[in-house]
Amino acid sequence: MLYSRGCFIYCLLMLVLGVEGTYRRYGYQPQQMYADRPAARAFKQNFLHNVQAQQGAINAGAPVEMCKSRPLDLVFIIDSSRSVRPAEFEKVKVLLSDVVETLDIGPDATQVAVVNYASTVKIEFLLNAFANKADLKQALARIDPLATGTMTGLAIKTAMDDAFTEVSGARHSSRNIAKVGIILTDGRPQDTVEEVSAAARGSGIEIYAVGVDRADMQSLRLMASQPLDEHVFYVESFGVIEKLTSKFRETLCGLDRCALGHDCQHICISSNASYNCKCREGYVLNEDKKTCAQEAQATVTEDPCMCEAQIAFQRKVQATIQDLTSKLAEVTQKVEEFQGLR
Repeated sequence: MLYSRGCFIYCLLMLVLGVEGTYRRYGYQPQQMYADRPAARAFKQNFLHNVQAQQGAINAGAPVEMCKSRPLDLVFIIDSSRSVRPAEFEKVKVLLSDVVETLDIGPDATQVAVVNYASTVKIEFLLNAFANKADLKQALARIDPLATGTMTGLAIKTAMDDAFTEVSGARHSSRNIAKVGIILTDGRPQDTVEEVSAAARGSGIEIYAVGVDRADMQSLRLMASQPLDEHVFYVESFGVIEKLTSKFRETLCGLDRCALGHDCQHICISSNASYNCKCREGYVLNEDKKTCAQEAQATVTEDPCMCEAQIAFQRKVQATIQDLTSKLAEVTQKVEEFQGLR
């Protein structure tokens, strides 16, 4: 038992350190990420420290604390068109099974449904179909490919209308359970995906788009939620698709990314698989979204001409009053003279 746990941690370490050359998130090259970013180096150091600590716990006979996933209503939307060969489809099912293995499954934890699509769409099972991990993984293993066509837009609409509903087992919105859809495809959709994806996102579904081999990156971007670099993934072949398990585990488990290392100057705020930086009061975030600069203070400038202007105004007012007083005296005198003549 101790030996198997040690092997698991060793393999997980190799996965985290080796996956950078086999997949990429949309928007940057992972081969350069670890070499260029201080946060990535800090992540490695922290990861190694945690692995060493867990290995020590194993050697001491202590239980290793695994990731406890946040509750989700999770729907896999998988492409099983003719371009996905039987052996490749089996690898997709292995990926789904591996992701499920990392999650807490149950009515009060994460629920999983699968929408299988090609030219037609088939809901393999709904969110409320399985209440334990073993039955769920057996159901995943029984899924067969559908063969022709790639009606991705129809599959997304089916998931939105028929899988992410309370009738199908989705929890009520008052419980604040995240709704997550993960689309896996190796080709270009044969129908439109932009409008239906926008509608799905607008209904509160967070969409991850995973492309394999010949997948169309523009379509993946149209389907996925923002920010795209956290929701669009690509792997070169089905042979390495299983290595995405660690990325989805990291995303779906709600790990504290700030605790793993960050490059925020002031305050780090974890956000699912990523983090955002914030500045202390009196500072503003720079364009790099990492460093902070002191907020510019509004200053009141004194006009050196202000006193002279006030004096000139006062003199003008006094002159006007004197002129009016003089005219009033003349009018009064004439009125008195007129009354005397009478």
